[in-house]
Amino acid sequence: MLRKLLFIFFHNLYDSRFYKTYKMLQQSQWKDYDDLKKEQEVQLRKILEYSYNNVPYYHDLFRLLKLHPRDIKKFEDLEKLPILTKEIVKRNWSSFIPANLDKMKYINRATGGSTGTPLKYRITKFERVLHWATIYNTWGCGGYELGDKVLIFGGGSLVPDKNAKWAKFIYKLLRNFIYLSSFDMDEKDMKKYVNIINRFKPKIGYGYPSSWDLLAKFIKLHNLKIFSPSAIFTTSEKLYPPIREEIEEVFRCKVMDAYGLNDGGISAYECSKHSGLHINTERSILEVVDKKGNQLKNGKGRILATSLYNYVMPFIRYETGDIGYIIDDMCTCGRGHKLLKDLIGRSVDVFITPEGKNVHGWFFLFIFWKHCKGIKEYQVIQETLDKIVIEIVKDEKFEEIQLDEISKIVREKSEGWNIEYKFVDKIERTGAGKYKFIINKIR
Repeated sequence: MLRKLLFIFFHNLYDSRFYKTYKMLQQSQWKDYDDLKKEQEVQLRKILEYSYNNVPYYHDLFRLLKLHPRDIKKFEDLEKLPILTKEIVKRNWSSFIPANLDKMKYINRATGGSTGTPLKYRITKFERVLHWATIYNTWGCGGYELGDKVLIFGGGSLVPDKNAKWAKFIYKLLRNFIYLSSFDMDEKDMKKYVNIINRFKPKIGYGYPSSWDLLAKFIKLHNLKIFSPSAIFTTSEKLYPPIREEIEEVFRCKVMDAYGLNDGGISAYECSKHSGLHINTERSILEVVDKKGNQLKNGKGRILATSLYNYVMPFIRYETGDIGYIIDDMCTCGRGHKLLKDLIGRSVDVFITPEGKNVHGWFFLFIFWKHCKGIKEYQVIQETLDKIVIEIVKDEKFEEIQLDEISKIVREKSEGWNIEYKFVDKIERTGAGKYKFIINKIR
């Protein structure tokens, strides 16, 4: 109880709306879908009106389309607006600055660039509160209560920088979280991770499915004893059935998938029924659309996001780069959300060093968070055990000196890797119009 009270106290210290928001999410998930949709549409009209009056890009867009925010009253009316891409945001960056930005509290962020095109954006302080309150509510499907121990296994946006020791200390003290890095997974690291899990005894596990799977295989191979959490939630990558089965077998707990996009504010999660991923309605609107941008009630299509509270940088019908399969059905658990039957998201390969280490592909994504000036797109390919090829589509702002820093960081992971840079006009897409930014050709 004391841990829970401290947890709430420090979260409310950051923003006094935290606990009220968390309790609202706990209650609203059980409302009928029609009621949730009406609440969404009220907030949609507010942010559209705000965007028209304060954000130059949207004011000009509505005038060009001969529309007014009052013409979009409900979810289905969003089809009247065009799809927003990262390229449009980049080309019109100054037009996405609200007239009253200096009066608002916000945080600067950047996408990971998993589509090859990192994007800087802003979120409000309340968006961050909503983000974490939504995650905590999601973990509740696995038995989580505020203040319980959580072990997070990932990299980049999931795990603080390895040099941010103070941040890790604060997270452990205030949130009761500890972190394992997907960027370091040789035999020595994984033995250490097993000891940490057994000592920490987390209530919930969270992170990349490929990382949990690698650790599960290691535990199984060496016949090690491992503590069993109440549940493990996976995120950031597609959770394939064999991976789910492996993790569940080794850790002796249920694995539940989750999906989230911070720049668009959308999220979805599995409950214990495994009927599909519940689409959260309180923070954003998630659309699944066909090639023409028409909304689907059933079927596979592109996922669009409309954040309902991000007044410092409204994204309306934002192209996420992900593909989802939506169904017009409800889960038997009683929650009022619509469901994603499947998420055909971005899968990320694991690289192998000449020394035999496993290095998660998001390690390279993390590098391009920091070093992406003038890089429009990129693709990292492991051609052989000792050869890494990095293809880059550059623009006029590209600075070649960045390559020295990228090489230095990569060689810290393995001295045996030889890095070759290739400048190309474009990165080849798949038949679905997407491409993998991390490819391991030897695995």
